[in-house]
Amino acid sequence: MLSVQDLQIRRGGKTVLADITLDLLPREVLGVLGPNGAGKSTLLGALCGELRPNQGKVWLDQQALENWSGSQRAQRLAVLPQTSTLDFAFRVEEVVGMGRLPHQTGRVRDDEIIQAALQAADVAHLKGRSYLALSGGERQRVHLARVLAQLWPGEAGQTLLLDEPTSMLDPLHQHTTLQAIRAFADRGAAVLVILHDLNLAARYCDRILLLEKGRPHALDMPAQVMRPEPLKAVFGLDVLVQPHPERGHPLIITR
Repeated sequence: MLSVQDLQIRRGGKTVLADITLDLLPREVLGVLGPNGAGKSTLLGALCGELRPNQGKVWLDQQALENWSGSQRAQRLAVLPQTSTLDFAFRVEEVVGMGRLPHQTGRVRDDEIIQAALQAADVAHLKGRSYLALSGGERQRVHLARVLAQLWPGEAGQTLLLDEPTSMLDPLHQHTTLQAIRAFADRGAAVLVILHDLNLAARYCDRILLLEKGRPHALDMPAQVMRPEPLKAVFGLDVLVQPHPERGHPLIITR
């Protein structure tokens, strides 16, 4: 389990993230929401070890994250950044196969996992194509398959961190992507996902962390966080919130 207590990050003498205490729980999707500059990507950077906290610690299975070796960490923690740069004409399945590098499960098993991850991310039909020939949305889904393959099939003790995985996707693939992430968590992994779409977060997340100016404004189930008052306070939005007529989760309608 990945956890932080009293996390603080400062840049250039300015505190950009503070008062963050949370646990990422098995079988849970934790959504992180907030306006631009709220500290969402900074939080993800601290959780994956890219940024060193000025205060507080990040723990992976009750051991400081910094004490894990690179390969040990990669077998338990996978990160999908906001942008993934790759300038070589690898085939799609080779890109996804990069997620298997921390493991020694053998070629046959790796090929099975790569195929399963391609299918989960809805990019199996792209197999054999050059990564450089893909659209931005297709590349994003291929990188999702890569991080799924890194932790496949997903189990307790593994954590997936995703920074805006739906940002370049059409509406259909926004849902198929979050359905794949939801299924991954249901198998046992803990997932943190940064999102901008309030309704997608309300539908697919078990809990939501609402950030405002680098500090938590709310951390609770969607029904408690997705209310007019918190959303007005953080986003400046006037909204109506009502239960989804079929699924029951909060449905946010901008006035």
